[in-house]
Amino acid sequence: MPEKSQNEIPACWRDLYEKGLTAYKRQNLDYAISLFNQILEKEPGFYDCREALRAAQFKKIGAGSNFFMRALGKATSTGPLLARCRMALHSNPLEAIQLAEQILNQDPHSTLAHKLLADAAMAADLPRTAALSLEIVFKTAPRDRELAMRLARALAGAGQAQRAEEILTDLLQNDPSNNDISQALKNLSVHRTMEEGGYNALSDGSGSYRDILKDKEEAKALEQDQREVKSGDVATNLIQEYEARLAREPKNVRLLRSLADLHAQKNDYDASLAYYQRILDSGMGSDSTIEKNIAETHLKKFDYLESQLDPGAPDHAQKVAAIKADRQAFQLAECKTRADKFPTDLGIRFELGQLYYETGHIGEAIQELQKAQNNPHRRIQSLFYLGQCFAKRGMNDLAARTLQTAIKEKVVFDDEKKELIYALGCVLEKIKKTEEAIEQFKQIYEVDIGYKDVAAKVDAYYAGKG
Repeated sequence: MPEKSQNEIPACWRDLYEKGLTAYKRQNLDYAISLFNQILEKEPGFYDCREALRAAQFKKIGAGSNFFMRALGKATSTGPLLARCRMALHSNPLEAIQLAEQILNQDPHSTLAHKLLADAAMAADLPRTAALSLEIVFKTAPRDRELAMRLARALAGAGQAQRAEEILTDLLQNDPSNNDISQALKNLSVHRTMEEGGYNALSDGSGSYRDILKDKEEAKALEQDQREVKSGDVATNLIQEYEARLAREPKNVRLLRSLADLHAQKNDYDASLAYYQRILDSGMGSDSTIEKNIAETHLKKFDYLESQLDPGAPDHAQKVAAIKADRQAFQLAECKTRADKFPTDLGIRFELGQLYYETGHIGEAIQELQKAQNNPHRRIQSLFYLGQCFAKRGMNDLAARTLQTAIKEKVVFDDEKKELIYALGCVLEKIKKTEEAIEQFKQIYEVDIGYKDVAAKVDAYYAGKG
């Protein structure tokens, strides 16, 4: 059962989904959760709805009830549900997903429920749904090898091979002698290569990866390409070899990709971009992957151009500013193109809202961030930037209220929460609520006296009190 976008589900469920989003925004969370569950019973592959349900579940729990709800998850009310979920896992994965959601309605932090839901989702061919739950668990246990490999498999199945490779690469760096991780990373790289090269078109499934390759020379080159190129001479030799072979095999996507990567390593970004563009124009590779590589190469080019400037030149500052402005303009245009192409991707909406904020387009930033806050993985950050946008417009009451909401929903007192509290304190300072502002700064002072200028602010307050 493939996962579906909002445009792929019947109109009746789309209307109900919109009602659920409205209820969520109005803090009518029980009603929103009820509607989202109702939709997912009929359309379990509706991923946007699944993401919205998860956001509503977490928001309902809130920061203050986390410990209580964790305890509740061990109570007898969820015990029978977990048992039923395990029983349904192999016979009826979709039923197991529904049962897991019933547990998460009570305790969205339940590791067992998330893992069972992920297993059921993979069995039902819903890899994005599986990855959503595994990402939540992975945040609490980023060094759990088994969990990381499960997440990588789900991400690969969801078409997010690059993210999967990043997870496995990070895991391998911490355990370099682990053959299982190394093999999983190689398999993932092969899978990505086969997809981009069109090799998955073979329907019988009997051939191995090396059987699919055209000859031993190709196999040797691919293995050599896996090694990190440290020497400029090695890169130059590889480029010459690959270009000679490309003349014989002009549609070999792997060769085109390798040449793009090698030219980027030699800081020849124009040549790198030309090879990526050939893949894109040919339609032989994954559009989303190649487009991302093109964007990243452009950004590397901007950084390289800046690094080549003479710091002692009288116009150094102006040239740096010009490159940074061009870089920012490129990022904004590229992100807007992706947002137009994938209008329901709330992660892109957050990225676009952040870029609008950084470039001073506050109205546009507010519009994008208000959409992005429905993404549970970006909600806190979206609220932070929304608060900053309101403050930029002098709407300090809205800024304070938005930041307070984010602080309530942020459970862990980490750097992100410090930033939220500090921002709220600054807003309260601006509207002359000195006592309330200093209470925010004191919260940070108690745990991190070196954070920004909180020590100066708190010390000055007490000095003023005599």
